[in-house]
Amino acid sequence: MTYASYEKVVGIIRDIRSGGSCCSIVVSVDTEGEIVNFVVSPDTIVVDNIRLRRGMRVAAFYDTGLPAPKIFPPQYQAELITALRNSQDVALKFFDDSLTAEDQSLKLNLSPLTNIRTLNGQRFLCTPEGQELLVYYGSVTKSIPPETAPQRIIVMCPNR
Repeated sequence: MTYASYEKVVGIIRDIRSGGSCCSIVVSVDTEGEIVNFVVSPDTIVVDNIRLRRGMRVAAFYDTGLPAPKIFPPQYQAELITALRNSQDVALKFFDDSLTAEDQSLKLNLSPLTNIRTLNGQRFLCTPEGQELLVYYGSVTKSIPPETAPQRIIVMCPNR
């Protein structure tokens, strides 16, 4: 599966309410003063199966190729949600054989401390090059592309 059409929204969860069914919720995320609502359904990937809570800093990804209602505040179907620490950022992209994102937005410099796992938490036994990766990182260089030593990588192994 390709994640090229996924867009990221980072913010603080301000509200969680029923999503119209017993199996879905609507999470309101405050992105520096603007609210974006995300429908979290049974199909939404919640990394590490964490329980979403008010005040939690998250990154929510939605598919820009899917239809969205023209309402305010905007509301999207969440495809993936992950918790973030205060100074942490996350990228969901394809990284080539040199561990550079396909869009040249980030280059990874792995260290022995980089935690590389699959989405279900298992150790990834291969090299992460040429894969769709969910990359957690802190600071980046001012180079082009920016470089970082990621803290954690989740390899988004394709379903076969």
